[in-house]
Amino acid sequence: MGERHIGVAERRARLALRHRLAAGTGAAGPEEVAEALVALHGTDPATVYLGVGARVADPARAVSATERALYEDRTLVRMHGMRNTVFVFPAALTAVVHASTGLAVAARARTQLVQDMAAAGAPDAAWLKEVEESALAALARRGQATAAELAEDEPRLRERFAYAPGKSYEGVHTVSSRLLRLLGVEGRVVRGRPLGSWTSTQFRWALAPERPELDVADAQRELLERWLAVCGPATEADLKWWTGWRAAEVRRALTSMGARRVSLDEGPGYVVAGDAEPVAAPERPWAALLPALDPTAMGWRQRDWYLTPGLRPALFDRSGNVGPTVWWNGRVVGGWAQRPDGEIVWRLLDAEGAGREAETAVAERAERLSRLLGTTRVTPRFRTPLERELAA
Repeated sequence: MGERHIGVAERRARLALRHRLAAGTGAAGPEEVAEALVALHGTDPATVYLGVGARVADPARAVSATERALYEDRTLVRMHGMRNTVFVFPAALTAVVHASTGLAVAARARTQLVQDMAAAGAPDAAWLKEVEESALAALARRGQATAAELAEDEPRLRERFAYAPGKSYEGVHTVSSRLLRLLGVEGRVVRGRPLGSWTSTQFRWALAPERPELDVADAQRELLERWLAVCGPATEADLKWWTGWRAAEVRRALTSMGARRVSLDEGPGYVVAGDAEPVAAPERPWAALLPALDPTAMGWRQRDWYLTPGLRPALFDRSGNVGPTVWWNGRVVGGWAQRPDGEIVWRLLDAEGAGREAETAVAERAERLSRLLGTTRVTPRFRTPLERELAA
């Protein structure tokens, strides 16, 4: 059989339905959202809650239900994953993520920490190992703790060392900040309940739940298969970018899962076996206001099929982090922000096909978001030009 061509319109239809954004596709709760998307970006805590709120049938319960899932039921886990980035995953997927991506990233991170400490004349790897075992024992006794609380039990966590002296990015690091991050990458600790509200970036730490040790190749196949089922079709460049793996690892996983090659406007792409049949567009047009770093906006490396290149300077920061976006029928058409008084404001930057119906739908989504936030104020961790302008 020849390669089937999947055009832009169908890719947008798949996104709408599988990312729970089209009318009538709302999820029952945060666990269902996480399963649908595979991973929610967790670098900015607000992203998780607002991403869930944009996709559940009842946004009024989005915050409380997500807090329950993260910190009481533990059905969702915030941990390091692909590209050494913090994500929120379904608990059942954590072993797959750790084996497929975490092990390699953790090995590099530990080597780098030992090298940085040695360059600064700080204690050696044996000393670091002794401190980490003591810190983990303290964390087991406490259940959850901040870095400062752990330093009360293990004072050596307060030790400081210079980082990159003489360079433009030089600084002073504490052992606690680097070590706890390393233990997170290694899958030995996870972020617990924040110190403040659900928008806080200061977290307690907790021991990671036990999980089985999986074969790396099997785990890579399963993770890529899950993601491709949600985000396919995708190019090899998309797959390498999202996973952070080498090209050989991506190709091995594609072969192992029996992925089918298809044709896309930008070249060859892949879908999971049995997923090459046509997908119809949603019956009704749809709008969405998605938060900064949302996995739908960040899901692919090659984004021209849903994001006009001319919009990127306004919607992304210099490091490639996307800000809050406005969507209409599978395309990014603008951005939004929250002003200090709580008002949700938005602007359409790409009005192609977005007339009065689109403006009405976006306004309704803005009102829905305003009800979800209530008196809470959110500012993206990575601010973008349009968000700054709108929020002023």
